[in-house]
Parts: sequence; C-alpha cells; structure tokens
Amino acid sequence: MKNIIHPVKGTREFYPPDMALRNWLYENIRKVSHAFGYSEYDGPFLEPIDLYAAKSGEELVKEQSFTFPDRGGNLITLRPELTPSLARMVAQKQYQLIYPLRWWSFGPFWRYEKPQKGRTREFFQWNIDMVGVQSPQADAELIAICAVFFKNIGLTPNQVQILVNDRELMDQKLSEAGISQDLKKATLIVIDRQDKMNASTWKSYALDSGLTDAQFTKLNELLENKQLFKESDSLKQIFSVLEAMDLADYVAFDPKIVRGLDYYTGTVFEARDVGKSMRAILGGGRYDNLVNDVGGDPLSGVGFAMGDVVLPLILEDYGLLPDLRINPTQIMVTVFDETLINTSMQIASTLREAGFCVQTYPEIEKLGKQFKNTDKMGIRYAVVIGSDEAEAGIVQVKDMKTREQESVAQKDLITYFSRVLED
Repeated sequence: MKNIIHPVKGTREFYPPDMALRNWLYENIRKVSHAFGYSEYDGPFLEPIDLYAAKSGEELVKEQSFTFPDRGGNLITLRPELTPSLARMVAQKQYQLIYPLRWWSFGPFWRYEKPQKGRTREFFQWNIDMVGVQSPQADAELIAICAVFFKNIGLTPNQVQILVNDRELMDQKLSEAGISQDLKKATLIVIDRQDKMNASTWKSYALDSGLTDAQFTKLNELLENKQLFKESDSLKQIFSVLEAMDLADYVAFDPKIVRGLDYYTGTVFEARDVGKSMRAILGGGRYDNLVNDVGGDPLSGVGFAMGDVVLPLILEDYGLLPDLRINPTQIMVTVFDETLINTSMQIASTLREAGFCVQTYPEIEKLGKQFKNTDKMGIRYAVVIGSDEAEAGIVQVKDMKTREQESVAQKDLITYFSRVLED
C-alpha cells in the first residue's frame, strides 16, 4: 500500500455504516429526550480552561484536556464535558429563562486518554439536565429517562442496571467513620477507584491517600451496606417514584457510586453493563453550586452524560445492534443510451420532487451491469426507459428483491411508488 496519512490518534472515522449507527443512536436519544419534554441546545466546542479548573477535578484539567494557548496567549481547551458550559449559559441569562429548564444535547467532546476498546480521545456524548429545581422527584426523572432509553433500545434490567447513591449521605457516614473534612475529597476518589483495582492494590492506595487502618475498615463496612439508602429520605423518595413509574427493576442502590467530578453535591448515579465486568455506560447526579461557581446566583441542577463509544459494544455483545439501512436510495433510474440521458434525468427529477430518494446511473453501461450495481447497493427498484418505452410514455420497473418487472405509465409513477414503497 502507498504511505497513507493516518488520522490523529484516538480520533474516529465514520464510514456510512458507522454514521448510520450514530444517527440511529441520536434519533433514540432525541425520542426519549423529547418524550420527557426536554429542548435541544448546544455550547461552544472551545472553552477557556478556567471554566473547568475550579470544579471538574484535577485529573480532567491536568491530564485529560486538550489544552493549548490561542494567539493571544490565553489557555483554551477542546471541551471535555458540557455541564460547566451549561452552567455558564444559564448564568448569562439567568433571569430571562423559564424554570425548570429541561435541556439536552448530543455533540462531540475530546479527552486526552489512552485509546483502547470502549475509549477514544474523540467521542460524541448525550447530555441532559434539569436546572432550577431541587427535589428527589427531579432526580428520579433523570434516572427514569435513563431507564426508558435502555428499554426503548432493547436492553433489559438483567443486562443493564442504574446504580444510585447520595453524596450527602456519604459525607455524613464518612464523618461518622472518623474521616475529617480535609480527607473526604481524597476518600471519595478512593471509593471511585475501587472497581479499577484489585483488593490489595486498592487498600494500599487508600492508605497512601491518608486513611488509617481503622478508617479503612470502617470504609469497607460502609461500602458493603446495601441497606444504607434507608437512612436517606431523598433516596427513599427517588426509589418510590421509580417504582410508581414501573422502572424500579432497572435501578439499585450502591454505596460505591460517588462519581469522580467535584461538583456533585447530592444524588449520583451510573448505569453499568451487568454482563461485562460492570462497564460504565453513563453517569450523572445533582450539582447545587455550579451556576454560582461560574458567576451566577445559586441555582440547583441535575443531569447525566452518556458517550457513544461503549453502548454500541454492549449492544453488540447482547445481539441488539440494529439492522440499519445504509443507502437511503429507494429508486435507481437507469440510463439506456446517450439519446435517453435527459429522459432518465427528467424522470428522476420528477420523482425527487415528489419526495422519493432517487439515484440516476452516472454513466452508460449495459443494463445487466446497472442492475447488478443497483442490487449491490441495496436499492429496491430500478427504472428502465428504452426507446420503445419512451415512445409509449411508459417505463419498466424492476423489483430487485423479487426480480419481477412490470410496465408503468410515466404519468402514474408517483402513484405507483407511493403504493409499493409504503408497503
């Protein structure tokens, strides 16, 4: 092969089958977002690094962001997430907006991570948030959106679970375990990384982070307590709402879920694949201070984000990838010879104006080759206009699936295709 220039490491190329899957995912995201009454929005792809430095966590800012100086010397970054942009956008028009806001978005993001299966440096992400209300019912609604989305695309509670916890509850329990306020942030990181390490490595990491043996023992007991949610009125209300919505099978309490981002203040949740080492699919939670932190007045929010890389792998594992139509073309208008090129073009144009997706064969070839190419591309119908057909005001329509062919008057073509394509 010639020396082809490679794409940037960790970026993605969307050939038509990949693009069809991305569009399918977008349509399902749009469907469930609109079903719950959320409006679509988006923010800038470039942001000042200061937007993330305060609240997103050191790992994201120092290790995962694509950061560079602009020509004025200001540090900017390709956006690694959207919630801080959302908070700023709300703060800018805080008293012009109608609350609660229900907003969603699906767009590209970048993180400087080690590329591997299920993780790329460039990805698309669904973000959905409710801003301006602080209640367990709002938290339950965002979790319900996750569950309904999974249900819509065919994933069952046996395949995916949404694990829920409360950072306020954990803060209280860490205090009871004798963990001081200045050690709590490090402890949350320890909890968040438990699933990424074996038991001995994790214990060493915890002790290196400042925990004593006694505190580590109490932390272990805390993380094994599956009934802890009963001490949280908020969590009990959330589970009650989800039970009423007949979605409780998708949801479980897990004290190990704390989420790594610094701005979460209350409910936190992650959806994980049950069958493959609990791979994370999406995550989110409540943030009560973020709008204030970017210059607005205090305003509560809750939301989640889901990347587009892991979910297709999970659907593939469970045999749930959709069989998508790659080529949108419904009709191929063949070209019989040079004298009939304009006739073929005119018929194709008429069909397009009627709303059909139509290709015209781009060069003069034997009909057999045109039919073969039409079949390979998955186009169902081929239209043939030879000299005899043109003189008689008809065409031959060949069904590439059944191999049957019939004569149709040119004036009746729109009616004919409206009927057969509807079937």
